[in-house]
Amino acid sequence: MGKPCILCIAITGSLPTKDNNPAVPISIAEQIESTHEAFEAGATIAHCHVRDDNGLPTSDPDRFARLLDGLRQHCPGMIVQLSTGGRSGAGQARGGMLPLRPDMASLSVGSNNFPTRVYENPPDLVDWLASEMKAHGVKPEIEAFDLSHILKAHQMWQAGQIVARPYVQFVMGVKNAMPADRPVFDYYIHTVKRLFGEDAPWCAAGIGPQQIVLNEWAISAGGHARTGLEDNVRLDRDRLAPSNAALVAQAAALCERYERPVADWRTARAILGLPQPE
Repeated sequence: MGKPCILCIAITGSLPTKDNNPAVPISIAEQIESTHEAFEAGATIAHCHVRDDNGLPTSDPDRFARLLDGLRQHCPGMIVQLSTGGRSGAGQARGGMLPLRPDMASLSVGSNNFPTRVYENPPDLVDWLASEMKAHGVKPEIEAFDLSHILKAHQMWQAGQIVARPYVQFVMGVKNAMPADRPVFDYYIHTVKRLFGEDAPWCAAGIGPQQIVLNEWAISAGGHARTGLEDNVRLDRDRLAPSNAALVAQAAALCERYERPVADWRTARAILGLPQPE
């Protein structure tokens, strides 16, 4: 068998609604239940956003605290990664939950185009978010929407803004950003290994129909994989995904095909250099 593969479940995001797929978890209780099912299916990282009472994205620290407490209770050992993404708030409000000390948080280190707007990550905000993660002992996951973001992460690591070796996730398939292009994907891997070492862990996420494509590319190439209803609401072209757990099971089947065991939470924490819970 090959090296273990970490599966990340992006449970809800900021955009999908129950009109898109009734299985999208909106409330805190729904998110906890959906994550627990995905955890039992093999996911060991939960990438989390929260919504307000109207189902709209928010960076409300109190809602993040409730979700974090629920996941720690019902998914013991699972790595909880909170989103500092720009659809949920503006400016430093995007990092208001970092004092909660989740295991990880997403960190976008540069700007890029999104389907209908610019995803703005100005340098002063990136520096502040990184400093907050460092101060509170939160491991960043670098969201790389472009090659320059990998290079920026390396610069920040060398400058001490990021303490441990960065964990980089390639995001492909966002309209107007980087498409799912295999030569580019392969060069991303080459760049991560050149800058961070041959054994540096990395992950990939594909949006919409590219989710299963990126799952297979990452798993077959020795990386880790992200799935979930945030990025894709369908199991295949003809069927909506019945749950986040179903998408995890689909990724786990690819792990079996490529003879890679699905990492349990203890193994995932060891790979990422995260402490083991007492």
